[in-house]
Amino acid sequence: MPAQVRSRLALAIAVALACPGVRAAMAESVAAPPTAAVPAEAPGTPQAVQQLGAIDVVATRLDQARNQLSPSTGSSSYTFGPQAISQLPLGASTPVNQILLQAPGVVQDSYGDVHVRGDHGNLQYRINGVLIPESISGFGQTLDPRMIESMRLLTGALPAQYGLRTAGVVDVTTKAGEKLGNGGSVGLTTGSHATLDPTLSDWGRAGRWSWFATGSFSRNDLGIENPTPARDAIHDRSNQIHGFGMLSYVLNDEARVSLMAGLAGNRFQIPDNPGQPPVFVLAGAPPGFDSTRLDERQRELTRFAVLSLQGKLGASSYQVALGQRYSRVDFQPDNIGDLIFNGVASTVGRSNRASTLQADFAIPLGDTHTLRYGAYASDEHAAQDNTSLVFPVDAYGVQTSDVPLSITDNNRLQARTLSFYLQDEWTPGERLAINYGLRYDHIGGYLDASQLSPRLGAVYNLSDAWTLHAGYARYFTPPSTELIAATDIALFQGTSNAVPTSANTSVRAARSNDYDVGVQWQVNPALTLGLDTYYTQSRNLLDEGQFGTALIFSDFNYRYGRNHGIEFSVTYAAGPWSAYFNLTGNTAKGKQVASGQYNFDAAELTYIAQNWIYLDHAQRLSSSGGLSFRLEDGTRIGADYLYGTGLHAGFANTLNLPAYFQLNLNISHRFGRGPLGPVKTRFTVLNALDRSYVLRDGTGIGVGAPQYAARRGYYLTVEKDF
Repeated sequence: MPAQVRSRLALAIAVALACPGVRAAMAESVAAPPTAAVPAEAPGTPQAVQQLGAIDVVATRLDQARNQLSPSTGSSSYTFGPQAISQLPLGASTPVNQILLQAPGVVQDSYGDVHVRGDHGNLQYRINGVLIPESISGFGQTLDPRMIESMRLLTGALPAQYGLRTAGVVDVTTKAGEKLGNGGSVGLTTGSHATLDPTLSDWGRAGRWSWFATGSFSRNDLGIENPTPARDAIHDRSNQIHGFGMLSYVLNDEARVSLMAGLAGNRFQIPDNPGQPPVFVLAGAPPGFDSTRLDERQRELTRFAVLSLQGKLGASSYQVALGQRYSRVDFQPDNIGDLIFNGVASTVGRSNRASTLQADFAIPLGDTHTLRYGAYASDEHAAQDNTSLVFPVDAYGVQTSDVPLSITDNNRLQARTLSFYLQDEWTPGERLAINYGLRYDHIGGYLDASQLSPRLGAVYNLSDAWTLHAGYARYFTPPSTELIAATDIALFQGTSNAVPTSANTSVRAARSNDYDVGVQWQVNPALTLGLDTYYTQSRNLLDEGQFGTALIFSDFNYRYGRNHGIEFSVTYAAGPWSAYFNLTGNTAKGKQVASGQYNFDAAELTYIAQNWIYLDHAQRLSSSGGLSFRLEDGTRIGADYLYGTGLHAGFANTLNLPAYFQLNLNISHRFGRGPLGPVKTRFTVLNALDRSYVLRDGTGIGVGAPQYAARRGYYLTVEKDF
């Protein structure tokens, strides 16, 4: 490789590989490294593209192969292209969860969580078609948004190639050097809550090599939602590092090998809730200990690496990817404060390492059939380390000593997943496409379960303006290995951390039937309307809750679940104007707790056994929308909003939190002259109306402390290409 190319590559991957954690991830992934396929669409062109002749032709062929491997027949799809992302309040710096909130059926929650179509989590993330196992639940964002060229959210009755996590598929297409040419950018976002977010990106290509790398460091004083409606939280400093790098080499006219790696390292202070009354007495504790002096902290780490081979063999397309993901969360309590206020101080550590193999193939069969098949395998090793300080109590729960006891409850879990799928896309006529197939999933290790799942979807063009789609999918959803709480509840009997009941059925895989019907009307080239309805029946419906002081979720089941809703969407783009509007109605319910019963008190268990209850993470109505206008000088002015009727709370989720509305504003402009040359700027106002609204009030099933949305904030972004 020429020296010039080596120097460019060193700069390109420096951001993603500079940290010891990333180097370790790469070393651990020699047998199973990382990568991504080529983007399906060409990104915008911030730099002049250097012409490389035959390499461009190969890239185009491989892009077409990628499209052949990713059908969405019969399902619902919502796409965020480069322009749609750039028009969001924070532009390319908008976190992934905030981007998703602008799609129909997506509801916001605390800790950065989002819920799609009334499901808790159950999202599948793919980067250029490669499945990346989910990280341990928390409030840190794993993916650096600056890597995203475009993103699709697939929901509804998914084709057979999508399984395991099925509430939605977040399919990310990354930026790539062979599309962008040679260059890079440096930027800085600063503003309210002591926010400081410098970023650096580099991309390029030389001969058969291409690369893209980006990294950022973010610091602010509002890392987690404030437990009070005040403007500033107490003890809420956050430091976050994100990096992503991709290196690609074209082997020949029909094949490409790619290496991809990512890192997210986040440190959070847990915000304090003032005015909490002491409940327990601790020997040697300072008198009058105030809850504003609590010093709880949480640290998160996720790194992944994937090595993939993508290409064509004659008319057939293929992609084979070998990867590994490591995720860890550590919660450090305030031993004195947690014992005084909660009666338990738990040092919690969870880690999960997943090694994966994915293979996808597509073969045209004549002019009307495309056969797709593939396999996915993963091997996961999870570790749970828990050491708790607790007080001894009598049979009535009354503290009998002010000297705490130490209890250790460590567990190791292993899970193996093996999946196969076979599907055919049949186009019997110009207006009709039918996708039918079968998927088989098996999980072993901590759980042993399997299912053969039929899938059927169809798209029919009633006319040039009207399109109808419908689908049915049988789903099999195993619990997330990293979220399974294998607690020995007997260890804590007779202590201040005793559970309400001794029942403890093991968590199970969920099984469901999903039906989806929708219609789209393209009124004219600028205006498109969409209407989609769905209905889901579930057995052993999976849900998640925060049971304990650590901000880590655990899986549990409802014996029965049902979920239905309707989504309406409008998109408009003409001249300098663009706009969108989404409105969703949803009802999601569960009945009879079927696992993890020890987390519920007896009265709540009895009520849920006899009544259908609302799921805490769903809300009756949600809406999002945005408007953007481009002035003659290139300045763009935009606004977007979020509305929701509030999540459920209280005993067995029988109450409803107040409705909320948040308005965000932004203005962006590219200055063409100055000492630095062209510079892009953006000024953003989040929660412009300064609405103080509650996301969680501390009640409901599996809900910890209260969380309020951030108050009004002002942010300035400056970015320079080089």
